[in-house]
Amino acid sequence: MTEREQPTVTRATDVAPPLPDPAAAGEADTRAAPPPHRRRWGRIIASLTGAALVVFLLTPTGCYLSRAGWEEAKILAGRRQIVRLVADPATSPATRARLQLVLAARGFAADSIKLRTGDSFTTYSHLERDTLVLVVSGAYRDRLEPYTWWFPIVGRVPYKGFFDFGAAQALARDLERRGYDSYVRPSAAFSTLGWFNDPLLSTTLRLDSINLANTVIHEVTHNTFYKPGQAVFNESFANFVGARGSAWFFRALGDSAAAAYADADWEDDKRMGAFWASLYRSLDSAYKAHPGDSARAVRLAVRDTVYARGKVHLVRDVAPLLRTLAPERVARIRIDNNAALLARRIYLTDLELFDRVWDRESRDLKKTIERVILLAKGADDPYAAIKKWLGE
Repeated sequence: MTEREQPTVTRATDVAPPLPDPAAAGEADTRAAPPPHRRRWGRIIASLTGAALVVFLLTPTGCYLSRAGWEEAKILAGRRQIVRLVADPATSPATRARLQLVLAARGFAADSIKLRTGDSFTTYSHLERDTLVLVVSGAYRDRLEPYTWWFPIVGRVPYKGFFDFGAAQALARDLERRGYDSYVRPSAAFSTLGWFNDPLLSTTLRLDSINLANTVIHEVTHNTFYKPGQAVFNESFANFVGARGSAWFFRALGDSAAAAYADADWEDDKRMGAFWASLYRSLDSAYKAHPGDSARAVRLAVRDTVYARGKVHLVRDVAPLLRTLAPERVARIRIDNNAALLARRIYLTDLELFDRVWDRESRDLKKTIERVILLAKGADDPYAAIKKWLGE
């Protein structure tokens, strides 16, 4: 799970009753027309709004969002109801079982965990590719500071996803050319935070059953709560809910083996999170020990040493403790780049903190989610608010 990547609904009771037609009743329409100056200002405001929208769409961010919107529209256009696919005799037994698992996990998220599922994961879209998006991260080379991008609604985020793989690689090359570190990774799933009916994608359906259930619960956690400008908190919190929620889900199904594996996977996430946090602290200390522009070359040399030692520590000391990651897979993890380090920490920061809230709330996941959201909502730093509540 370390590599996952509302509009108001108008109800009938909210709609005002239709106004009577004066002409049909034989009465004159005595409603006064708006004054000419009001109509003129209305046209001016509408024109300015339209012009601003056109200008925004011509900016790099506007063009990027337009392309993303077009790709999302294609995904939504290809949706099919999962219940119909399950009932379709042409659906293979293996696919049917996985689709049923998705519906069950979604139902459990809504009914037992009390997450806002909306209509997410009620439909399925098949993609003619193995990878949904490529996600690009950037960072300064001589300090642990991410390169960020700003988007409406979500605020600043330390990554940028691309349906156009060539554009993703081009951005990574551009970041490197401008003196930043870059890191590109694939993602099989994403969330629109409930703005659209997020379908299950064929790229997600390829996951094993435990990761599949985890991903469904992880993504609808974003529908339930997402704090703008706090990507690390949002993803790490969703990682916690996905892990603990999927283990609970499998226990409710009576599948103790799957539940045990989900628990082991979460423990591995916490171990890897602790490793990345230790590496982060070591690098941060090394950078701060050599301040100033004149010492930049020294900082870069020192970081190479820290990363080399970190790689040895990961393979020699951490990998043997992991129960769900094979040593050869751990050996392939990239450890030489600030962008890669910060990207890993987006999903794995202070995971133990969420578990401590869970323990305080008698291991009741619903109460834990409610508590974390309550603390995070009004806080500039959600982690600090949680630590304060815990008395740390």
